[in-house]
Amino acid sequence: MGMIRFPGMTPNRRATVALIALTLIWGYSWVTAKMALQYVAPLAFSVQRSSIGAAAFFAALLITRRSLRLQLPWHMALIGLLQTGVFLGLQSWVLVEGGAGKTSVLIFTAPIWTLLLAWPLLGERIRGSQWLAAATTLTGLALIIAPWNIEASPLGKFLGVAAALSWSVSTIIVKRVGQRGVDMINLNAWQMAIGAVFLIVVTTVVPEPATQWHGEYIGLLAFTALISTGIGWFLWLYILERLPAWEAGLSVLGIPVVAIISSRLQLGEAATTTEVAGMLLIGTGLALLSLFNWHQQRRTQA
Repeated sequence: MGMIRFPGMTPNRRATVALIALTLIWGYSWVTAKMALQYVAPLAFSVQRSSIGAAAFFAALLITRRSLRLQLPWHMALIGLLQTGVFLGLQSWVLVEGGAGKTSVLIFTAPIWTLLLAWPLLGERIRGSQWLAAATTLTGLALIIAPWNIEASPLGKFLGVAAALSWSVSTIIVKRVGQRGVDMINLNAWQMAIGAVFLIVVTTVVPEPATQWHGEYIGLLAFTALISTGIGWFLWLYILERLPAWEAGLSVLGIPVVAIISSRLQLGEAATTTEVAGMLLIGTGLALLSLFNWHQQRRTQA
């Protein structure tokens, strides 16, 4: 895959910078997407953001004179179907069903499924003290999701978990494809284009109201398509290239924390005491994960 260059930075620090940027971008994008869906139907929004994102990536291929050739077509088709088609479609639907910072956080059950799949399919195992970081982080996620509260938008919870499963399976496939040296920009361009075509086909059989092309919506769409969908997925694939799939999944659990805080500040969505406790546990788990990895690197270099 292609590399992101940060002069003077080690690969681990580059991955950390990418994680921080992705957490902020994807965390706030829940708010912008929720606002955008006042003007557009879920499937139409998914088509628009993925089509613009794909066009931006193909433009990047042309500008950088990289190959436009479709590599590993069956793998790309499956990634495009799951990562862009199913995931983005369900993500928009979840946002219609519930608040940006609450119901949609269910999508971040993805690290649980990735954790379960990465062991048998990729041979990635959690070892020693890493279990403490994983358990702390996932406990925090459970407090935010509150699966015992079955009255809170059951359809939204189902859709969120379905989106999470789609993302997790695509993560495993991307890790396998990355081992074959596929260019990251090429992968993003083709999988997003394939996913957009799938979504367009779905819109032909699922009737939706017309998009209201207001100035605010155009700005929200531009942010979502170019920053969240385009740069966001680019950073995610870069992180997957540098970290084990299970660790990358846990590392992005800061995203729902940013989403909850942002939605409270901008949309007035209140956070419960349980959700605050969950956010603190996620932060603690991520800090432990970073500390244990830093300690392991020190021991390896010694």
